Amino acid sequence: MSTFPLIGVSMSITVKASPERAYVNSTYLNAIQQAGGVPVALPAQLSPRSWERLAAGLDGLLLTGGGDIDPALFGETPHPTLYDVAPIRDTFEATAARWALERQVPLLCVCRGLQVLNVALGGTLYQDVGTEPGTQLEHSQKGPRDEPTHKVKVTPGSRLAEVLGADEVEVNSMHHQAVKALGRGLTACAWAPDQIVEGLELPGHDGFLLAVQWHPEELIGHSEPARRLFSALVTHAAAARARK
Repeated sequence: MSTFPLIGVSMSITVKASPERAYVNSTYLNAIQQAGGVPVALPAQLSPRSWERLAAGLDGLLLTGGGDIDPALFGETPHPTLYDVAPIRDTFEATAARWALERQVPLLCVCRGLQVLNVALGGTLYQDVGTEPGTQLEHSQKGPRDEPTHKVKVTPGSRLAEVLGADEVEVNSMHHQAVKALGRGLTACAWAPDQIVEGLELPGHDGFLLAVQWHPEELIGHSEPARRLFSALVTHAAAARARK
């Protein structure tokens, strides 16, 4: 492609550190660049004017992983195990997700990003998967981030299965919250062995939109399905750029 598509990448916030910092794991940046895109870091501290200016040039969006989402956004009181809640990030990413949906901008949501998408569309979350709903499966793995820890079954014929090139994949797992009630229009299309939702898509959405609960950016070195996720995002972003 003559012009590489620009992919916005949401950033984390240091909640308890001073001074406050914005940061992003380099694995996201590497995954986008390996797929042929150009990552554009998006700190949650952007003013509305700054976000509007940056958004105008974006061809795709990646919502990344990170700390828990404020349960006040889905009408619940905080669970005692809640951690790293950053309301400014919750607000920014929900705004960015709705922007991508309204404008049919290619969107890939990873881990926390999947949860943000669900809540932005009116869904709810389990705040602590170990006790609510309760599971013996390890969803916060202690081993290296690039090692798979459990399998995920994907609905045959779904958009996610088509992109991954498989109906079952081995994934890593590093999350504390998980989907409970689905947001408006969303369909669950992948599950862990304990039936925790691991994938979402939006039937009828004309653009590219997929959300996964695992961290494919950590797996691209040895997982073709992981690479295919980022390739699909960049390919659709390049097509969107060409139409501008």
